[in-house]
Amino acid sequence: MTRLVLPAILLLLAACAQEEAVEVSGDSLVMDETALQTLMLKASPGDVIEVPAGRITFKRALSLNVDGVTLRGAGMDRTVLDFSGQVQGAEGLLVTASDFTIEDIAIEDAKGDALKINEGRNIVIRRVRTEWTSGPNPNNGAYGIYPVQTENTLIEESVAIGASDAGIYVGQSRNVVVRNNRAEYNVAGIEIENTIDADVYDNVAMNNTGGILVFNMPQLSQEGKNTRVYNNRIENNNTGNFAAPGGAVAGLPTGTGISINSNDLVEVFDNDLIGNLTAHIIVSSVYSTNYSGREAAEGFDPYPETIFIHGNRYAGGGTAPGTEELAVLKDTVFGKRGAFPNVIWDGYAHPERLVDGVLPPELQICIDNEASTAVLNADSANGFASPVVNEAEHACRHEPLPAVNLALAE
Repeated sequence: MTRLVLPAILLLLAACAQEEAVEVSGDSLVMDETALQTLMLKASPGDVIEVPAGRITFKRALSLNVDGVTLRGAGMDRTVLDFSGQVQGAEGLLVTASDFTIEDIAIEDAKGDALKINEGRNIVIRRVRTEWTSGPNPNNGAYGIYPVQTENTLIEESVAIGASDAGIYVGQSRNVVVRNNRAEYNVAGIEIENTIDADVYDNVAMNNTGGILVFNMPQLSQEGKNTRVYNNRIENNNTGNFAAPGGAVAGLPTGTGISINSNDLVEVFDNDLIGNLTAHIIVSSVYSTNYSGREAAEGFDPYPETIFIHGNRYAGGGTAPGTEELAVLKDTVFGKRGAFPNVIWDGYAHPERLVDGVLPPELQICIDNEASTAVLNADSANGFASPVVNEAEHACRHEPLPAVNLALAE
């Protein structure tokens, strides 16, 4: 294993070789991206690229396509890759490699996605901060931490702030652990999309539009299932939706704690859900998103089934829904001073799977070991014409899902 250390003198030499200017002042380092990109281009499997404390500014995106490399800073508040002046590239850092670790580093103000990892195996993202420093803004990049089509992925002890889609997003992947992270002031704090076998636990998701999302979307490489969301703090996710129009999260109601959309075999337990003003948990189909017209893609199942919600703790919430339709629905059913129950279901179910008008036990939204099993069926399919609160129908259990078997997480 080779350690490629990036102290100020090496940056200076590398930049001079490229006839680029470098300024070193105390703990602050301002340079062209050439030196760090050169190390990435010359890296070999097993190399560790160490970036010292300081702020390094970039005009162009960074990329790495060598397997088995570790990129390590001096701390996510000490080593900052600053892309506020970026003029080229769709990401801050794009990685197309396996056996990759990135830790103790920050990526700020990328023009597009901050950290994208595409089609890799055995990925570790540890103590990484992605942030758009202007706060919630539709001009921010879409994704902060963004592994897609990966296998065996660990995201831990990281921070994501200000993404105009999702702060921490894992898409079309297998075997994923997302733990001990903080996501704030994103549209979606943490999103698991079209992913098989994911554990999301011990995270804090607060001040987003929606805290934690478990989605399936059509026209992607696989449909997701088997996601556990547990022991998270999901609080005051009431930031106005600032997503670009047209995407799935652009329709996410402000004030959503957990949103489960078109996904099966999802277990939500032992979470603290506090002050989410639309609802703590929303279960819906793709028909309730901005994807109308695409949801009928051949072979796609848009209906959420076998959802198990148990042992959560709730406080406040449900009193000020974030869309006009939901606000009218709340006032109509519960009164202006009332509140939605902890769980809302849009009411869409596969018509061929209904038995006497309800889902069979093995496909139900089940709620157990909580103060209330009430679920509002919003009757979205009929324009909210006949919403109804059901309790007995949802007082049931499913078998707990197994833990994700991820050797990297040990």
